[in-house]
Amino acid sequence: MSPEIEQDEPLTLAVRLREQKSPQAHERLVALAERFPEDAAIAYQAAWSHDSLGLEAAAVPFYERALKGPGLPAEDRHGAFLGLGSTLRVLGRYEAAREVFHRALAEFADDASLLTFLAMTLYNLGDSREAVRTLLRVTAATSADGRVRSYRPAIEYYADRLDETE
Repeated sequence: MSPEIEQDEPLTLAVRLREQKSPQAHERLVALAERFPEDAAIAYQAAWSHDSLGLEAAAVPFYERALKGPGLPAEDRHGAFLGLGSTLRVLGRYEAAREVFHRALAEFADDASLLTFLAMTLYNLGDSREAVRTLLRVTAATSADGRVRSYRPAIEYYADRLDETE
């Protein structure tokens, strides 16, 4: 059996079990991560499993391993950045979370989900102005609400001028 098949089939099964909320999924993913420590996809799934069980601190090294390893598809890489940054924020490691979101945005420029979680982190760091500015820009760029869209130029303009008065 080739090494790829040896990894892929058990990973597919473990992910399916996780999606079905089976308690066996976590055990299988942790075992796979121990067996294949260089596999970024397995590390990402193990991180996700830890996070979904409320084991945030234990998820961090798996997210980091996933982002260091080669071959993680872009969608999963995005998810690993978002998961790591969000987890660090929940753990109160705000500076580290901000750094992760900035690294992520260097790869996924202007991504609304990353910017939204960055805004939460900025708020936690006491930078309310930048947090609000970021959220206003995300709202202006992504809102499906017709009224918000009609005010998009004004929202974008005032996002950088929140404290200005006439």
